[in-house]
Amino acid sequence: MRSGFRSPYYDNVADISFPGGGPELREGLDFSFGTFGFPPLDAHVVEFQAPAQGVPGRLSWTAKQGGEPDERLDVLHAWLVEDLPGGRVRFLTQETQIGRPAAEPAKQTPNPMLNGHQAWPDGLVRAAAGTLGA
Repeated sequence: MRSGFRSPYYDNVADISFPGGGPELREGLDFSFGTFGFPPLDAHVVEFQAPAQGVPGRLSWTAKQGGEPDERLDVLHAWLVEDLPGGRVRFLTQETQIGRPAAEPAKQTPNPMLNGHQAWPDGLVRAAAGTLGA
């Protein structure tokens, strides 16, 4: 089991572990991670397709937190990654969260979920540009 990984481009994730391999994602891989102050969530890669000529890459995973009704959380996060002309890349990401732990942050202004999730693509752009930590 590989554990203790941190993301160099997204500081809102911690305690990443891969009980079945990793850290490269693939369809069917189980992993766990902590985010937004939640204890590590059990996650499972549902779909993985690397980008190819004329075919966007696809990645999605589910994550769950069990417990009492006030603690339960069910998440689906999906990414679409597409190579574009001129050495550019476009990615789209969406996430849905069902459960009371996600409901409270959604009512806050500024919205920590929206801001936290925007930090992820921002960090990826900095990593691709070679400007992390700059």
